[in-house]
Amino acid sequence: MQTTRQRGSHWEQAAETFLHQQGLRTLQRNYLARVGEIDLIMLDGETLVFAEVRFRKHDTWGGGSHSVTRAKQQRIIRAARRFLACHPDRFQQTCRFDVISIGLQEGRTMFDWIQNAFETD
Repeated sequence: MQTTRQRGSHWEQAAETFLHQQGLRTLQRNYLARVGEIDLIMLDGETLVFAEVRFRKHDTWGGGSHSVTRAKQQRIIRAARRFLACHPDRFQQTCRFDVISIGLQEGRTMFDWIQNAFETD
């Protein structure tokens, strides 16, 4: 029986593979700062992408993207700011926040990649 963390890791790897197929390159997985966590940090061309991965077995209460609340967005933004502070060579890069919502439909894995899902204030 898988733990929640193991299931999360599985779906983060699936999202990473999906994004690789779209041409993105991984810089870091599971960036953890005191202020928050970022599932995937990737490059889309020259754009730095901070990606949140969400999985939902079914969308009865909304898909995975609906679970990225304003509070969660703020934690991701704070973690992204921390990442940039620790990597001054990346500070001037264009950045965006994406959500990869993963669901199952008739036994198939479905990806919904929402680019620019939210912005900083």
